[in-house]
Amino acid sequence: MPEKKIITDSGIEIQKVYYPLPDCGEKKEEPGQFPYTRGVQPDMYRGKLWTMRQYAGFSTAEESNKRYHYLLSQGVMGLSVAFDLPTQIGYDSDHPLAEGEVGKVGVAIDSIEDMEILFQGIKLEEVSTSMTINATGFILLALYVALAKKQGADLSKITGTIQNDILKEYAARGTHIYPPKPSMRIITDIFEWCSKELPKWNTISISGYHIREAGSTAVQEIAFTLSNGKAYVTAALAKGLDINVFGKRLSFFFNAHNHLFEEVAKFRAARRMWAKIMKELGATDEKAMMLRFHTQTGGATLTAQQPLNNISRVTIQTLAAVLGGTQSLHTNGYDEALSLPTEEAARIALRTQQIVAFESGVPDTVDPLAGSYFIESLTNEVEAKANALIEKIDAMGGSVSAIESGFMQEEIARSAYEYQRNIENGSKTIVGVNKFTVEKEEPVPGFKIDDSIRAVQSEKLKKLRNTRNAQKVNACLENIESAARSEKNLMPVVIEAVENYCTLGEIADVLRKVFGEYH
Repeated sequence: MPEKKIITDSGIEIQKVYYPLPDCGEKKEEPGQFPYTRGVQPDMYRGKLWTMRQYAGFSTAEESNKRYHYLLSQGVMGLSVAFDLPTQIGYDSDHPLAEGEVGKVGVAIDSIEDMEILFQGIKLEEVSTSMTINATGFILLALYVALAKKQGADLSKITGTIQNDILKEYAARGTHIYPPKPSMRIITDIFEWCSKELPKWNTISISGYHIREAGSTAVQEIAFTLSNGKAYVTAALAKGLDINVFGKRLSFFFNAHNHLFEEVAKFRAARRMWAKIMKELGATDEKAMMLRFHTQTGGATLTAQQPLNNISRVTIQTLAAVLGGTQSLHTNGYDEALSLPTEEAARIALRTQQIVAFESGVPDTVDPLAGSYFIESLTNEVEAKANALIEKIDAMGGSVSAIESGFMQEEIARSAYEYQRNIENGSKTIVGVNKFTVEKEEPVPGFKIDDSIRAVQSEKLKKLRNTRNAQKVNACLENIESAARSEKNLMPVVIEAVENYCTLGEIADVLRKVFGEYH
């Protein structure tokens, strides 16, 4: 009887047993040295643990602020802000298209007033903030900077990240506003402005997370993400920016799924690949070649059936991220397949990271799985398959062309279909879903958002528009339009606009008029 073939979701065959690689004894790569397969720091977590973040944002700024203070009191090291859908696609809460969505999947932010409430009692100089925002990322960054200035903060000390990765929106997620070319221009404006004014800010978090959530394999996740990264670097170089300056502020955002070993191999391969890509593009500074990344455990892996099983899944995914050398981590709540996480679920998710950090022994040595015949072989295979995909994309003219032709979208859709088909035919086991099911599920208390939030936000907006200086607002919006029609950097005029109480929707609409919308 022929031996059963075992393959990963990326199509890599797992051998029954692994032996040393032919070149295993020839090279001794040190952690913290090019090409950083083993980690970006020589001592990794022995020197400093990863940043423990919890992604949170819902309802109004007041409600989210309470959750941030709670998380900080529980040992979170950095905040991670989720924004509602209208904020993500550039509509104020009182816009007709915002109905039914205000405060639902994140916090509603319409103006500087909301931003002040969101961070009330939190000094921006003392906390690292990550903001998951793309099409309107430049406006949220402007609001954050305006608030920091109000607090009297030294901008050179402000740390954090905006996701700001628009290419994956066209390929996988859909919260884009403007066409690709003007969107890329906004991103390079951010790179340019931050390199001078906000030197410690990560100007982009190039995201494989949503590519994976849309159904890609581990190999596609890193291939498409690094390819998008190349497109951003190329656009910045074309603008005349210095790769050794902006290259240091690029960060990545990856998913952690359940196949522990393939995920670890994926993270190690991605570091090595990015180091080589940046070197080829002209980087000479070591820090500009380092792939630094945030990880979030896999939302798509969470099941609504037997939701407490998700605690085990998140634990495996946490181990994958830490064994793979992540710089920061968010762990999902066990109830997130049902609703936004309750306070209890968010606390358990954070405790999962803390148990791995302080009880497991995993952070005690750098790259603990290095030298495993299996891991080293798998790292090489993931790299080879991902490089083959990147070469295909390069032949098409790069990521923008691959997205415009629908190549990335089709590849992701095909993988998602295969994965679902394997669950339905039983060849892939999902515990509690297609095997080991129970007849009766115990109900899990969900977290509900009140629909009255839109009325609250609309009332705030009405009051704001009646009390602000209308003349200054109009002048600011005209300045944005004029800058958008020229080659002028957009960041200074957008910061001035939010300081004068222009709303997020008003700023986004000015650029809709200039750039148009992408359909």
